[in-house]
Amino acid sequence: MYALYLAYRDPRVPWYARIFAACVVGYAFSPIDLIPDPIPILGYLDDLILVPIGITLALKMIPPNVMAECRVQAQSTGQSNKPKNWIAAAIILIIWVLLAIVSVRLMLHFLGK
Repeated sequence: MYALYLAYRDPRVPWYARIFAACVVGYAFSPIDLIPDPIPILGYLDDLILVPIGITLALKMIPPNVMAECRVQAQSTGQSNKPKNWIAAAIILIIWVLLAIVSVRLMLHFLGK
């Protein structure tokens, strides 16, 4: 995953691949999941299905020579400085807050208050 992070920052990668890889990396490194893990079965759906599919598609868009260089660089630097994407975390948090507000308003509406 760190190699993919390095690859999306490389200027030799096409713009569409950079955007897609940035979204995948941002979501994977985000401290907040779209579907929280405590929700049975669905909580792990994004970790088991969505992230691997996104990684696979991103790898197909990135030139193989660039990806090979990024893999070598990722192994040599290690993952001690793994990035966190706080913007993606904020967007996901906002989505959850909005869903909570809508849910509370609907419950109050149906309860007649």
